[in-house]
Amino acid sequence: MMRAVRLLGVIALASLAVAGCGPTAARPTQSAEQDGVRLVPLEVRTAKGVVRYKVEVAATAQEQSRGLMYRTSLPDHGGMIFPMTPPRPASFWMKNTYIPLDLIFIRPDGTIARIAANAVPEKLDPIESGEPVAAVLEIIGGGAAAAGIAEGDMVSWPK
Repeated sequence: MMRAVRLLGVIALASLAVAGCGPTAARPTQSAEQDGVRLVPLEVRTAKGVVRYKVEVAATAQEQSRGLMYRTSLPDHGGMIFPMTPPRPASFWMKNTYIPLDLIFIRPDGTIARIAANAVPEKLDPIESGEPVAAVLEIIGGGAAAAGIAEGDMVSWPK
């Protein structure tokens, strides 16, 4: 009897260990606050008015290299901001990214330099900023057009 209970305990522990392994360990449905990622309010001033987002900040090199990989969804008016200090030309790809994204390249003065709309999931071709940028904002594919966001619009967030 004691041996059977011990065996069940070992099996239960092994099951828990396996459940946390592999790419799905990113827990795409959990809140970024629970994962220790900072969320900040972000505003885009468009010709139609202000569009508000609550975005994750990819501040470290590790957070920036992972970005939105392995996610299967984004919350409404959610996304991720990639601050770049000092400003520099930026290049992104969609490796291990399962949802289409709009990449919004932001100049040092806060204006939008370029929008790469509906980047294709898992495509490895580089998506270039075209000029030095201070940040890149990723939102759900088609989100910029739906919200009326255009090149030249002003983006602000707490830095």
